[in-house]
Amino acid sequence: MNTFQLKEDQPFIELNKLLKAVYWVGTGGEANMRIENEEVLVNDAVETRKRKKLTPGDVVVFDGKTVSITL
Repeated sequence: MNTFQLKEDQPFIELNKLLKAVYWVGTGGEANMRIENEEVLVNDAVETRKRKKLTPGDVVVFDGKTVSITL
């Protein structure tokens, strides 16, 4: 499992921005489409909110890849 570390002044990252930040998608539009198509899990549940705020401890799964949010 990979990790994505938030910056000290960054209390969260939005789900669609995370998908782009870890290079799982090429564009924000693709991220939004994948989320709308129920292809993304957050903490073992399908997540359809594009701007879901992810905080330390959250785990995101997409296309067989997993990332954990840390501080």
